[in-house]
Amino acid sequence: MPSIKLQQALAQAGVASRRKAEEMILAKRIKVNGELAHIGQRVDLALDKIEFDQQLVTQPEGKRYFLVYKPAGLVSTTSDEQGRETVLSLLPKDVSERLFPVGRLDKDSEGLLLLTNDGEYANTLLHPSFGTQKTYEVTVTGSVSSKALEHLRRGVKLKEGYIAPDSATILDVIGSSTILEVVLSEGKKHEIRRMMRRIGYIVTKLVRTKFGPYSLETLEETDCIELPPPIK
Repeated sequence: MPSIKLQQALAQAGVASRRKAEEMILAKRIKVNGELAHIGQRVDLALDKIEFDQQLVTQPEGKRYFLVYKPAGLVSTTSDEQGRETVLSLLPKDVSERLFPVGRLDKDSEGLLLLTNDGEYANTLLHPSFGTQKTYEVTVTGSVSSKALEHLRRGVKLKEGYIAPDSATILDVIGSSTILEVVLSEGKKHEIRRMMRRIGYIVTKLVRTKFGPYSLETLEETDCIELPPPIK
């Protein structure tokens, strides 16, 4: 097997997406042949001893893909230092492959999440150059004014700069709450909650209803389904 970049090898082995693998390398969680790894390093999975968090990385497993509905309360990680329940608990008990969530939903959010060990496919969904859209149903307190909605559509200033959704639409007003549909192709941390707070509203419920080619309808009234390999 010819040598490839370390982050690509980690993705092929199902450890994480390329982007997450780079973060793991920078965080000094990866070793190659007993030495700390560095970005740009080339390896051969068949010859080099690669470890992450002191676990040995082996040849790539068979690729699997699960779409799950993450409820509020679970964290979108494979393990948690605080001992909180993770999204891996949503998988069937007989799944032995080392899967990871593609992208994040914060602990208080819910909705669609893909779990896989296909790092290359995860990269096509996560990398900004692919512009994968994510659709959210956002419930906020109060009645969202037309002025506030226009402000949101134009973009709001966050610490990363001005961020604008691809679209923002009011779906319904129920009592003292407003439900909006917000479509994004960026992936900043707590982005929607911060955007809504910036225009004067507090998010009380956040549900991801679409993620790239997947939608809630894909789940067919269940919380977890295994998907066929995607067409690449």
